Amino acid sequence: MTSAQVDEGQVDKGQPGGNAGDAGAGGEGYQRGLGARQIQMIAIGGAIGTGLFLGAGKAIDRAGPSLILAYVIAGLVIFFIMRALGELLMYRPVSGSFSEYAREFISPFFGFVTGWTYWLFWVVTGITEVTAAATYMTYWWNIPQWLSALVFTIILYGANLISVKLFGELEFWFSMVKVTAIIGMILICAGVLTIGFSDAGDTATVSNLWNDGGFFPNGITGTLMTLQIVMFAFLAVELVGVTAGESKDPKTVLPKAINTVPWRIAVFYVGALIMILSVVPWSTFKPGVSPFVKAFEEMGLGVGAAIVNFVVLTAALSSCNSGMYSTGRMLRDLALNGQGPRAFTKLTKNGLPLVGTTFSAALMLVGVWINYQWPGEAFNYVVSFATISGMWAWIMILISQIRYRRKADAGLLPQSSFKAPGAPYTSWFALCFIGMVIVMMAIDKDARISLYCAPLWALVLFVSYRVLQSRNPSAPEKTSTETR
Repeated sequence: MTSAQVDEGQVDKGQPGGNAGDAGAGGEGYQRGLGARQIQMIAIGGAIGTGLFLGAGKAIDRAGPSLILAYVIAGLVIFFIMRALGELLMYRPVSGSFSEYAREFISPFFGFVTGWTYWLFWVVTGITEVTAAATYMTYWWNIPQWLSALVFTIILYGANLISVKLFGELEFWFSMVKVTAIIGMILICAGVLTIGFSDAGDTATVSNLWNDGGFFPNGITGTLMTLQIVMFAFLAVELVGVTAGESKDPKTVLPKAINTVPWRIAVFYVGALIMILSVVPWSTFKPGVSPFVKAFEEMGLGVGAAIVNFVVLTAALSSCNSGMYSTGRMLRDLALNGQGPRAFTKLTKNGLPLVGTTFSAALMLVGVWINYQWPGEAFNYVVSFATISGMWAWIMILISQIRYRRKADAGLLPQSSFKAPGAPYTSWFALCFIGMVIVMMAIDKDARISLYCAPLWALVLFVSYRVLQSRNPSAPEKTSTETR
């Protein structure tokens, strides 16, 4: 079904899980409850997470000030990915998003793999983030970790089952806290540099970016080895694509949200790092310590640690909230295409995927229990899979866009109203960059384990797909346009 047909409400009411609300949500049964304000903040918040607030400490230790350049280049690649996704979204805005596009432009099998892999990515991410949020709570109160994790999971689960608008509101305010914190940090650092107040006032200078061992203190290799950390920080930026089926005006709102990617990265990543590394020498930062907390400590602003702890708690809850949202939609998309249990097609009266969200939330609770019982290396190995599974979605977006553009240019499909500039060359460049990141992960002993997990997951999916084919030969081979 083309995007024009979506707009006109030309849908098949006989599709699995269909209901009276289909026409109002592009044939998927969802309610378009996400407005421009919420989509914009979801897009902004998707690029700001614990990867920046906590992970940047390890990256600074490895690359020094050259981490700024790594974020600039990686940010450009992310923009290429998002513009490729935007082109596909304007061709056909659906909640299944990149899973749908992989199914249509590559093969039903790749749609199956993408949908289940992205689902697993958010389940694993949800497990780690809700557990992290429970850990952050101990900063203020001596509450058992499992209890905080349980309460957070139940609250976010309930919010996701009330209405999509409530999800949007939660994400809006979560994102607002993160954005306000970063802007506040930038303004404080600017004050230190210009006025010279705080304990760091006498040593704060822009020359800190190159004085201590140069801009590349550990060489180009040190910078390259941080690429997987940098790309991990950007995971979830593609979440705006999953909201397409529930946006009130996707044709207007989504392009605007995607076009904000460059300034988001410029301000929240590049700008924040330039200011922090100018005020505090890069050699001060260590792995496992938030550079934001460390910067506040060096400036003698102890209250900053408590503020950053609250912000990181918010970032973790935001990520878990997004996981709750996306897993239910991805499972329903798979089920509608005969690639998942039919029970996942069911919606509540409010147009929410009850069964899929409940199933995912239950797994998140099991993960919290596992982390409580065995908080050792085995759990960390599972968590490391999140990076490679998240990048798989980006790869599918890029390949799907390249194939779509080829068909559109040949007149076989309608042209998108939001073409990716420079495509397909920019898409090929982004694919090569992701390939280089994967090579860097293979070299890095700390990140290599995620590549060991990927073949095992691929084997599970291949066997599952074959079993699905044997039980219902026609269902998994249907393309998205045949099931709509």
